Amino acid sequence: MTPNQDTKVIRIHTPEKTTRTLICLGFCGGGTGPYHQWTPALPEGVALAAVCYPGREGRFLEECATDWEELAADATATVLSAVDGLDGGPYVLFGHSMGGWMAFEVATRLERGGGPAPEALVVSSCNAPDRGLTPRDMFPARQDTDAELLTWMKSNGLMPEHVLGNPDLEDMALELMRADIQVRDTFRHTPGAKVGSPLQMLSASDDAVIEANAGEQWRGLALGDYRHDVLPGGHFYTPDIWRTLPHHIAALNTPTGAGV
Repeated sequence: MTPNQDTKVIRIHTPEKTTRTLICLGFCGGGTGPYHQWTPALPEGVALAAVCYPGREGRFLEECATDWEELAADATATVLSAVDGLDGGPYVLFGHSMGGWMAFEVATRLERGGGPAPEALVVSSCNAPDRGLTPRDMFPARQDTDAELLTWMKSNGLMPEHVLGNPDLEDMALELMRADIQVRDTFRHTPGAKVGSPLQMLSASDDAVIEANAGEQWRGLALGDYRHDVLPGGHFYTPDIWRTLPHHIAALNTPTGAGV
């Protein structure tokens, strides 16, 4: 693997004997950091990797993507590079919030291109993309003040405590959030796009961003097996649920090839 790939695919946990790999895509304004705390919750034999978007972490010297198409192309290529390193082993693709739409986008692009499809696709805390971008999805919003965005990231975005109160780190966090908001606001669903891999949707009981019938909306995008699980908490669940979210990903807790 080249150094450039190392900055794109963050190998968080690699067991000695890997049975499958969980590959995670970031949410709006987020990086790979929130997924590092999942390692203790992984079933035996499950590896964990996260996709790093341009403009952050090891890719901070790169320009951030400016629209959905640019970021989706980058994410698809990065997932392919991650899968190439698995030597044909199965993988589960996960995305939270905006990352859920991106995970769906990547999965459908791989299927259309004849690439290695995920063993399962898991989308978390997001409305179904085929209904289009609505004001409900555009939150936080580009017109929000810096203070409003920082409050959102502290209460809903898993921002590390050490960032708040540090002007330089806050400025970096705000820059990434605004870049991702710009990308999100250019989202367009590909008409007719559906996923053939088993699909699981996770949503939170008290998430004001997610529509009440989001589970049924996502069911219409699944060509194969589908399940919807509701967990406690808000947009990022409760802290305990988030730390142990792999426990709720069905494909990680079933024999290889058993689906969701």
